[in-house]
Amino acid sequence: MSIIFYSLLALAVLALIFGAVLGFASIKYKVESDPLVDQIDALLPQTQCGQCGYPGCKPYAEAIANGDEINKCPPGGEATIKNLADLMGVEPKSLDEAHGEEDVKKVAYIREDECIGCTKCIQACPVDAILGASKLMHTVIVDECTGCDLCVDPCPVDCIDMVPAPSNNKYWKWDQVLIPTKTIN
Repeated sequence: MSIIFYSLLALAVLALIFGAVLGFASIKYKVESDPLVDQIDALLPQTQCGQCGYPGCKPYAEAIANGDEINKCPPGGEATIKNLADLMGVEPKSLDEAHGEEDVKKVAYIREDECIGCTKCIQACPVDAILGASKLMHTVIVDECTGCDLCVDPCPVDCIDMVPAPSNNKYWKWDQVLIPTKTIN
């Protein structure tokens, strides 16, 4: 009985020591992120599409903070460019046509009767919005799909279409907030 007690005591002491070491290391070696990068990243649409030339929205936010242009995000469009210009204190520019054109919010739609279950679309999806398994049909979780269009090209049977996103509260965007200028007495 005493062997089990001492073994458990030794494990508890080791757990406390390792916990204290990890706690100290997390405080000592904490990496501070740039608050400007976080603010820029919050304004970007989080599609992770790579149309801006960067692998995702966070790397593009870091590039903007380091002086890159603010007009390379087609999914964000003119509204995002205007918000970025306001944040950065620069003049807004029109969307750079080399990176694409602004379009309505779209989501992927897989024609399931044509899907061969190759999983290439699943591997290409940066937000895991495609559900399926090898040699079985796949489907898109519409609420998770960012409309990045990265799943379309890898599909060998061309069974994925980009369709306008369903119209509901999740996809509403207000370009301007109307504030009453006249008070009612």
